[in-house]
Amino acid sequence: MLSNVKSMSLHGLEGYVVNVQVDVSAGIPYWEIVGLPDISVRESKERVRSAIKNSGYELQSRRIVVNLAPANTKKEGSFFDLPIAIGVLICMGEIQNLDLENTVFIGELSLDGKINSVNGVLPMCIEAKKLGIKKVIIPKENAKEAAIINGIEVVGVERLQDVVFYLNKQLEILPSKMNIEEIFTSENKYNLDFSEVKGQENIKRALEIAAAGSHNCLLIGSPGSGKTMMAKRIPTILPDLTFEESLEITKIHSIAGILSKDIPLITSRPFRAPHHTISSSSLVGGGRIPKPGEISLAHYGVLFLDELPEFNKNVLEVMRGPLEDKNISISRVNASLTYPCNFMFIASMNPCPCGYYGSKEKECNCTPQMISKYMNKISGPLLDRIDIQIEVTPVKYQKLNSEDTIETSKEIKERVNKARKIQIERYKEEKIYSNSDLTPKLIEKYCRLDKESNYILQAAFERLGLSARAYGRILKVARTIADLQGKENIDKTHIAEAIQYRSLDKKYWKN
Repeated sequence: MLSNVKSMSLHGLEGYVVNVQVDVSAGIPYWEIVGLPDISVRESKERVRSAIKNSGYELQSRRIVVNLAPANTKKEGSFFDLPIAIGVLICMGEIQNLDLENTVFIGELSLDGKINSVNGVLPMCIEAKKLGIKKVIIPKENAKEAAIINGIEVVGVERLQDVVFYLNKQLEILPSKMNIEEIFTSENKYNLDFSEVKGQENIKRALEIAAAGSHNCLLIGSPGSGKTMMAKRIPTILPDLTFEESLEITKIHSIAGILSKDIPLITSRPFRAPHHTISSSSLVGGGRIPKPGEISLAHYGVLFLDELPEFNKNVLEVMRGPLEDKNISISRVNASLTYPCNFMFIASMNPCPCGYYGSKEKECNCTPQMISKYMNKISGPLLDRIDIQIEVTPVKYQKLNSEDTIETSKEIKERVNKARKIQIERYKEEKIYSNSDLTPKLIEKYCRLDKESNYILQAAFERLGLSARAYGRILKVARTIADLQGKENIDKTHIAEAIQYRSLDKKYWKN
């Protein structure tokens, strides 16, 4: 007898339908899986065989052939266990309900028949809905994650036997429901706040600009000046997530297998801070079966690299393309996948090996050669991709002991949200969302300068020896400063302030 059961698989962030065709016939015991399965799929026949037997069904000597169509696409993962088992049980006559045209089965089986959770359920369910699938039967642990998709019935199951009883209408299982509006509109509670940072008003201003325009930012200063402290508070002032952004972030985390089982939708912007010993494949993604790296997990959020020169130079250089393109393509023998990585890059570093070059508090013990070697670990092309470079100086005692009222993250975020709404409205026809996404053509259109502003920028360009890319970065930052003030046009004060955030180019990276 032949059965055909639908399942889903993944190609990057997108799901696609896999038809699990099972043929069971009498003959010498034999079990084969075809359709370009990898090792984990081939091993499923042992899991399925034991799960069927331990669920109380007799699997007599049979000749079983399983085909995963389309047969020209590589299949990997353990989520074909459940559909294979259902296909075999249909052929054995244990399941009478054969009206499964609009039903998808996803799940990994234990030897005792328990259905285990799998990664990537959300993108698979999104694609299933697009294809007109009405129902998905998935592990109960994944039910909340899939239930955030409206318009598709999600049935969470715990055991193989429960699925058989459900399909035979001997057991009622209510579809999983989630109140998405309640989850998404709940206020994010952060343990950190900018009101805890005394002094450093110029740094807070720079970070506010960075958050408003999604600009990359480098904080450079001596140890103890507060670089890391302030960087960790950046998520508290980032613009609110839209539902579409939240869904895309959740898809990436679902594929990576790091999504919370209790809260299936990510409603706050990610903050990823990998250690400096990270490898390039862990940072940008990779592996035999390519998986998202830290830059993709930071999509629509922040990637923070503390002590930037301590990272391997090769690791930093692979970020140059993704910082510009907002996506990363990973090519392997088995597949070539593209993951999004539209993140805000924040980095911090000391100005020299001892950390006190230029400090008024402590004397620097480094030689000019040591300082030059240390600073040159950051290449010019990578530095050019950082819009804002700001020097952080230690806070004076008077500031630390001051009882002045300090702005909260909530107050800063209100201004950031207003500036971002201006950008979204301005660029609604351009398919970009922030000033950092402006292309050279769009810079000419939206960042026009008057004669006086142009003169100031030209003088700075010649004096600082800036690159063409740095010229564009200054204009983008100036556009954001104007947006924060609610100004339609960029004027000389906006250009002058934006230039200040490139002043480290010449101070530290001298030839």
